[in-house]
This record gives sequence, C-alpha cells and structure tokens, in this order.
Amino acid sequence: MWLPGLNSRKTFSHGIHPPESKELTQDKAIRRLPFAPHLIIPLSQHTGAPAKPIVREGQEVARGEPIAEPGGFVSVPMHAPVTGRVEKIALARDARGGMSPAIFIEQYPAANQEILYGAETDIDSLTPEELVKAVQATGVVGLGGAAFPTHVKLALPEGKSVDTIIVNGCECEPFLTTDHRVMLEQVDSIFKGIRIVLRALGAKQAIVGIETNKMDAVETMRAGIPKGVPCTIEAIEAKYPQGAEKMLTKALVNREVPSGGLPIDVGVAVFNVATLAQIGELMPVRQGLIERVVTVSGTGVHNPGNFLMAIGTPLRFIMDQVGFKERECQIILGGPMMGTSVGTLDLPVTKGVTGILAIAKDHPLAIRNGKVFPCIKCGSCVEACPMHLNPSELGLLARKQEYETMAERYHLMDCFECGCCSFVCPSNIPLVQYFRVSKAINRERKVPK
Repeated sequence: MWLPGLNSRKTFSHGIHPPESKELTQDKAIRRLPFAPHLIIPLSQHTGAPAKPIVREGQEVARGEPIAEPGGFVSVPMHAPVTGRVEKIALARDARGGMSPAIFIEQYPAANQEILYGAETDIDSLTPEELVKAVQATGVVGLGGAAFPTHVKLALPEGKSVDTIIVNGCECEPFLTTDHRVMLEQVDSIFKGIRIVLRALGAKQAIVGIETNKMDAVETMRAGIPKGVPCTIEAIEAKYPQGAEKMLTKALVNREVPSGGLPIDVGVAVFNVATLAQIGELMPVRQGLIERVVTVSGTGVHNPGNFLMAIGTPLRFIMDQVGFKERECQIILGGPMMGTSVGTLDLPVTKGVTGILAIAKDHPLAIRNGKVFPCIKCGSCVEACPMHLNPSELGLLARKQEYETMAERYHLMDCFECGCCSFVCPSNIPLVQYFRVSKAINRERKVPK
C-alpha cells in the first residue's frame, strides 16, 4: 500500500522492525560446502504426498539420478545428491520431532561427484502443460521455506487466470541472506526462470520486489533484465513480514487477497527468487534439485556464510565445517521469526531449509521460552498484526479452548503464523504457538470419522 507522506516506498500497514542481523553474511559470496560422508534424504520434505522410493538398499546411485518418484500430483521426485550407495531406506527423525521415511546414502569419497543425468531441452517448444510436467520432474519446491511444489502453482484451476508474476526477493527474516546472494550471483538463472513461469501461466508481466536494505541487489537485477522480458524491479520498504505473499501483493500491485483466498484469486502468482533461479538452471538441462544455498549464521557460529550444500547433509556435519561455538545455543532451521527450533543436530538439510542459525538463548531474536505473564491489554500485538487480526482476543480464546469460535468469528485461518504478535508481547505469551495448536485441532475435528 502506498502511504504518501509516511514513507517513500511501497509497503503494507502494520508489521514490525526486528533487528536485521544480516551483517554477518550479507557480503559473503556463496561457497560450496564439502560433501558429507553420509546423507539422509527424507521422502516428505515438501507439502503434499511423500515421494515413493524407486531404489533398493545396497544399490549404487549416481549424483543427479532419480531415487524417488512423486506420490501424486501434489508431490515431487527426489534425486541423489551424491554418487554413492543406498545404505538403507528407513525412518529418520524430522525437525518436528517425529519420524518419517528417508533414503540413507553413503557417499563414495573417490567419486568426482559429476552430475551425469540430464539432457538439453528447448523450453520454447514446450506447451504450458508440458512446462508444468517438466517443472515437477526437477523436484523444485518453494525455496523460501514453504516447500510447496512449484508445478502446482503453474497448473491453473479452471476459471482462474494470472496476469502478473510477483517475484519475492524481500528476504525479510533476520539473519537470512541466501536470496540476497542469489540475486547478486545468479541473475541469468533468475530471469530464465521468470521467462519459463511467464510462459507457463500466460502472464503479461513480472515484478520483482526487493527490500531497500538490498539496494545492490536492486541495481544488479535492474541491470540484468534481458531484452524482451516484461519485468520491473521494485524497491520496497524493509519491514517484516514484507515477504509474505499477501503483503507483497498489496504492496506491489495494490490488490487485496480475500479472506481465506490466495493471490491467484486476484490474478497474481508469487514465487520466491531462489525458486525461479533453480527452475531457470535445472529445466533447460532436465536435471533435478539436489542442492541449495543456505545461510549458516548466528552468535554461535565461528565462520558464518552462505553455502551451497547437498540436500540431505546432516546439521552436525555442517556445524563442524563452520565451527560451532561450545556454549548453550538455540538451533533454528529457517529464520528466527517463522523457523523451527530443534533439539538435535542429527537432522538433514531439506529443500525448504533457508537458514541454520545458532544463537544464544537470551538473544533478542531467540524463540522465546520461560515464564508467561497475564495479558496487560497493551494492544501491541493488534498494532503489529499485518492481517489486522486481534491476537490478544484470539490468545484468550485459545486458553479457553474456544477453537471453533476463533475460526468462525475471529478469522483464525487468516493468520499465517508470522510471529509478529509473539515478538512484541511484553508478557511473553507464545501467541503464535497457541494459534498453530488451535488450527491443528480445528483441522482434526473436520476430518470425517
């Protein structure tokens, strides 16, 4: 939303300005992390049905080789991130504390790890339907953290159309700088991805939104726009959660996504900039997603940076490479606002992991624990909520287990769990955790018995 006299750039109302903490890695170029001796590839690291293994225990696999096929339309395949041997197919612990099926691969240390799979493809000769299938074959999902299969966004439902592609280059989460570096170092791949998505959806234009704390990326992207690509680069206010798709749609094209709706309901499709970079890099050569850029940062890291690492690399191996300071730290996968705090390093990097943070438990951006005090009715959460909800009232209803009332009268499902309310609450009330539990219970109650 354009606010004359209040700011000089496009933005949305409400939101917060947490410490950015990006100075640790924003100027560090992407470096390749060594391959771990053992990797764990979960079969469910995306929204939708888990992938189905197509390899057997003991089988040798080459880097880039398909090892699991999609379990349905809302699903993607998996590819071998290294050349090696399938040790086993078994349950592995996930970031939520549960267990899920995974393929364990032992890397061959003598292999040169060359990608042997792929073939040149004439993208311009493919129909929109063929483009959707080709994107699914790459295994690309939303790399901004949501991990929603990208090809599903390209398959327009009947009666829907898209005229504008919005490319999310905001990266508003503190600490994270992966998208920033991708925009500086992978410009050609990003615009190849934009061209592919424009063709698949039949959209007329693309708009890239980048926050003003990344003006070098704004300038680099503007200079890299190829001739004939209908794309503009917009600098928008640095504010959290500017990168949320509803906020970004409002800020860039001034369209209000309806309650319970999606950007496609107003003719818009939103894609993360790193997602498009991977589509642009992988689709023309028919290769699969086997690695991604991850920010490793925080007060507990000796050598923070932005690393290109194989999907399935264990966190313990990564922290050994960057130097994990021996002191009590909170380990967060993703950013501190919407990420997941984990209690073990025996977890793999998945397609949706944008960052690995090690920060002191008393750090202002640490995920809060400790004593909860009564609500003092200060209204800070109401002023911060970008969806204009009443988190205070929702929190009280959650405590009373009035879950259906929260959804029916107070628009609980419009909350996308950005964490603004919890961050500003002086009473340390874990509001966003209350809302996650409430939504899960409501979903469970709607399942037919």
